[in-house]
Amino acid sequence: MNVPLKSYKKEFDHSYTFGVFPTLELLRYRPDSVLGVLISTKGSKNSGMAKIEQECARKRIQVEVNDKLVDRLAPKENAYAIGVFKKYTRQLDSRANHVVLVNPSDMGNLGTIARTMSGFGVSDLAIIRPAVDIFDPKAIRSSMGATFQLVFQYFDSFQDYRQRFDHNLYLFMTNGKLPLDKAIFQPPFSLVFGNESAGLPQGYLSLGTSVTIPHTNRIDSLNLPTAVGIALYEATKNRT
Repeated sequence: MNVPLKSYKKEFDHSYTFGVFPTLELLRYRPDSVLGVLISTKGSKNSGMAKIEQECARKRIQVEVNDKLVDRLAPKENAYAIGVFKKYTRQLDSRANHVVLVNPSDMGNLGTIARTMSGFGVSDLAIIRPAVDIFDPKAIRSSMGATFQLVFQYFDSFQDYRQRFDHNLYLFMTNGKLPLDKAIFQPPFSLVFGNESAGLPQGYLSLGTSVTIPHTNRIDSLNLPTAVGIALYEATKNRT
């Protein structure tokens, strides 16, 4: 495959999918990025393994049976298949609705959000640095491969994002001025969320329409993937 098949590091030009289903999603949505697929004989009874081999044969993608290498690359993931792919870049669609994550810090949350976005038909994700690596195998595993259905782009600051896209901004904050059920989402819109620990800084209140998701006082806030899921449902429920 002409790449170092070692434990993933952010600086690599390639990454991995751990598991049968994420690997199938890679083969389906990003076959042009696939460098090869590693499979383990431990998964011989898994029905998805035959699908992987069929897809690879059809698309002329190299398959290597190597139990030791699979176990070494994904020691805690119980993976029967690993897709090896080169990283890629794409540009957000200026006409599409966006989800914007400001400084996300948890790979599992990022993967869950990617899967939720796919479920609600919003495919463009802006990520404001500093942020976790969306190509990390743990983030891809958490998305169950839905990452490959998205268009995602990193930005050095929220100002950088705003300069490139003239979207209607909906800032989700615990002290937002407008309850979610009163919000009318005018496309193209951007649903903007802060990171898991601090949320959006107070300065964001004046940048667009600030929105709050009402909940009981038994909690101080919803977790990030839950908030994104609720917001996506409300923003897209009347779409024809």
